[in-house]
Amino acid sequence: MKSIKETDFIVMLTPDDRYRHKHLRIKGKVLSFIVQYETAIKGKWLPVVRYDTEHGFAHRDLFDRNGVKKKTPMFIKDYNEALSFAEYDIKSNWKFYKQAFVGGVENES
Repeated sequence: MKSIKETDFIVMLTPDDRYRHKHLRIKGKVLSFIVQYETAIKGKWLPVVRYDTEHGFAHRDLFDRNGVKKKTPMFIKDYNEALSFAEYDIKSNWKFYKQAFVGGVENES
């Protein structure tokens, strides 16, 4: 019987910013994933950008302050590659995503 391994963790980037990661893997192959950057505004954690494999394909959801999301498909069929790209994008660009999300407003948290 093949064993499915689940990896699930949160990394605090700052006291008001965090990276959430969860994926399922079997024999080194990613079956599904969700990686998400969230920011705390007025004490509430809000999703800013999320990559996941819901709906049967890898895609990015970009959120606005009202929770409205814009879905963009990732044209990467291999979930291992898609997960690596998603991790890199969020870890490299979370500050840009935050700035776009808050609209340049500082000290609102």
